[in-house]
Amino acid sequence: MALTKSEKKELVTTHLKKLRKELRIMHAGVTEEQTLPNPDEVKTVMTELEGLLQILEPASKKGKK
Repeated sequence: MALTKSEKKELVTTHLKKLRKELRIMHAGVTEEQTLPNPDEVKTVMTELEGLLQILEPASKKGKK
């Protein structure tokens, strides 16, 4: 079942808020503690970004036709 426009918007917004929070935590660790983030945390964020891209990609393909 395809998601409606409002459902996609809500899903994307939720994903972005979660990613933003995780990236802020990583950034704080790098700048304040001068430590690199755990590679598993980075992989998790990258996987979440891929999921977000999958949500957005069909919409961008429609505009190209």
